[in-house]
Amino acid sequence: MKLRRRFSLQLKMILFIVALVLFQLSSMAVVSTNLVDTTLEEQLDKRVLDISLIIAAMPEVVSLLEVKDPEGQLQVLAERIRIQTGAQFVVIGDRQGKRYSHPNLGKIGETMVGGDNKQALEKGEVYTSRAVGTMGLSLRGKVPVFDADGQVIGIVSVGFLEENIRQMSGGLRGIIIVSNIILLVFGIFIAVIMARSFKRATFGLEPHEIGRIFKEQSAILGSIREGIVAINRHGHITLINQAAKRTLGLRFDREYINKHVDEVFPDNGIQDVLRTGESQLDTEQRVADKDIIANRIPIWYDQKVMGVVSSFREKDEMDMLEKELSQVQEYSQMLRQQTHEYSNKLHTISGLIQLQAYDKAVELISSETSGYQDLLQFLVSAVQDPLISGCILGKYHRAKELNIVLNVDRDSNFTDLPEGMSREKLVTILGNLLDNAYEAVVNLPEAKRMVNLSLTDLGKDLIIEVEDSGEGIADKVAGHIFESGVSTSDKKGKGIGLYLVRSAVSYFKGEITVNRSDLGGVLFTVYISKGQETNG
Repeated sequence: MKLRRRFSLQLKMILFIVALVLFQLSSMAVVSTNLVDTTLEEQLDKRVLDISLIIAAMPEVVSLLEVKDPEGQLQVLAERIRIQTGAQFVVIGDRQGKRYSHPNLGKIGETMVGGDNKQALEKGEVYTSRAVGTMGLSLRGKVPVFDADGQVIGIVSVGFLEENIRQMSGGLRGIIIVSNIILLVFGIFIAVIMARSFKRATFGLEPHEIGRIFKEQSAILGSIREGIVAINRHGHITLINQAAKRTLGLRFDREYINKHVDEVFPDNGIQDVLRTGESQLDTEQRVADKDIIANRIPIWYDQKVMGVVSSFREKDEMDMLEKELSQVQEYSQMLRQQTHEYSNKLHTISGLIQLQAYDKAVELISSETSGYQDLLQFLVSAVQDPLISGCILGKYHRAKELNIVLNVDRDSNFTDLPEGMSREKLVTILGNLLDNAYEAVVNLPEAKRMVNLSLTDLGKDLIIEVEDSGEGIADKVAGHIFESGVSTSDKKGKGIGLYLVRSAVSYFKGEITVNRSDLGGVLFTVYISKGQETNG
């Protein structure tokens, strides 16, 4: 099995940038070399023509050619110009092509070679050519010399040897190559710096790791029940999860990324954190007709606030959690009190036995266990489910602690429960209805503190009935008793129990009714179909 080697992102970036720079420099080198060759040739063409034109127009050249230059002055003049201009040769000839000047003195007086004089001597044209002369292949400029009558009396030939041209071109190419090498080294240096900077910006993560983290975070954000909104330093939304859309009443099919947070939901409080850089924790706020509890944390980078993350949840949910925690604390306190109470009774029984008051000890034991044992036997046969039995038993002890009489209808039966039905939801309904009944009677005289519980599983429905001997429901809250926060009690944390009951009944797609109780208080009746259709 072949293992595919995975290169790091830093190495990939360096190789890519170096390859790109190398390709660009190579392309530029080819273009530059061709351009240098072309430009050099054009410049030399122009240069040899310009020198030839200047020499051909000199009056002394014309006059010396007319008299056949008996003293060799043209050689002196030509050599001086050759040295000054850097040309390889400056040759002046007459109408027949006889040389009057040449870098090699032995060639003076001989006929010019190369076969490229005809156009100048016969047609009077000005041009450049490449031909092989006595000094080898050369680039030469040919210009005719005219007398006062406009007749061609001679020719001027100025040239550069091809060998020297190649040397000049090679020198320029060397400059180009050295420059490209310097640029390549500089490009590699920049590539390394950029790759390291990018790696720091991505915290050393590779692309596949970034992709995996992105997918994981998307899944996590989608599973979080709290709403989460993040903005950048300009106040534009960079992240918003489904829970946030649901809480804020936004459409799930719309895209809110890059929109300004004030456009999506005004009075959000996030902008304050962006300005001050101070966190806001457990802040209560009303948004979209909902009370929410929000936490807003600034995002710091290089000691600057670069954005804000806000997480929030509906206050009702927090109140429900508080209610459930309060119930757990109440149960814990109740168990501690019962433990203390039973400990005292055990000590009392122990004392009666030591005093040999056996009849009194037996009487005390019987009074304590008769009702409890009877309830246990009933729960074992009529309820059976441990969660529901435990809930009823706990509420029985709670009633005794509050000096409330809890009557469980012995004709009740609650054994025909569908296998997949949520026992936790049934416990929520049962426990909160009993708690509500206890609240209704706890302030009454002890003789009037009564709560009745009936459970039925006959037919197609499960029926739970809880009634109390309280004073009933006040008219001002009668229509709102199942709303969160609505309570007849002024105690903090109340008004959640019946809301939880209604939520659990809605989960089962059941029904709850409120009527006047025969005991004088309220009768709550819950109907839940044994069918497994739920809103869960």
